[in-house]
Parts: sequence; C-alpha cells; structure tokens
Amino acid sequence: MPTRCNIRLATADDAETVVAMIRGLAEYEHQLEQVHATPAIIAAQMRSADPPFECLLAEEDGRALGFALFFRAYSTWLAAPMLFLEDLFVLPQSRGHGLGGALMRRLAEITIERGWKRIEWLVLDWNTPAQGFYADHGASHMKSWQVWGVSGAALERLAHKHG
Repeated sequence: MPTRCNIRLATADDAETVVAMIRGLAEYEHQLEQVHATPAIIAAQMRSADPPFECLLAEEDGRALGFALFFRAYSTWLAAPMLFLEDLFVLPQSRGHGLGGALMRRLAEITIERGWKRIEWLVLDWNTPAQGFYADHGASHMKSWQVWGVSGAALERLAHKHG
C-alpha cells in the first residue's frame, strides 16, 4: 500500500470524486452509458437525513485512488443487518499496492463495529481479476444464487399490473 494512504468516509463535499470513481468503474465494466449519477445528485443524497449509501475513499496526499460504496441491507436468515458493497474500485495505476485490501479490511471493521453479520456484493461473471481478489480476501462464490431484477419499463408495468 502507498505509504501515505488514508481511508476515510466520504462527505457530500466529495461528491465529484465519488462520481469520478463510479464512472471509472463503469468504464472498466464497459457500461459507462449506464451511469446517471452526477455530483449534484450524489451530494444531495449524502446530505439527506437518511443517506441511501456511505462511501470510503482511499487517498494518498489528498488524491483519491480508490473507493468502496456500500449500504446497510438485511439478512432474514441471520435476522441481522449486513453490509452490501455496491462498488469497489481502485484506479488502474494504483492497483497492486494493497488499496483494495485496505478498503475491504475497513469494510469488515465497519461491519463488526456496527454489529452487522455479513458482507455481500455482486461480481460480473467475466471479471476474473475481481473474483480472484475477493477469493484472496476470504470470500466465496455463492454459486447457487442468481441475481434477478426489474427496472425501467418493466418496473412500471409491474407497478401498474392488476390482479
């Protein structure tokens, strides 16, 4: 890890940096056109009375090199809250120096400090570097689970479906 690396919780003042990280991840995942986040939206959400997410920034000399965006979720089977990691990203030129591992360790500390019982996240099936990284940090692939979702026009149809 870079010698002067600092990991801290982001604030609304960091919204531009958070969006830059989101866009960096989306570009890596070849889905940049899917990003609707703007600094104004992110800042407003972070300033709200009940922010929908929290974000860690990994910095060196005040420059963001990576981030981890997460929120509280709930496990019915554990009957306990858990941390859902939405995004983890380290700038390409900063990879291989322990930043991702440092972010994961801090997420684990937060989970334990808050009395939450698990961390979960999604990984694209083609992203073998990320899969290897997570396996190296003690994670296991939940192979029997499939992600399903509904959004956009399908969500609208579902909301208005009768009977």
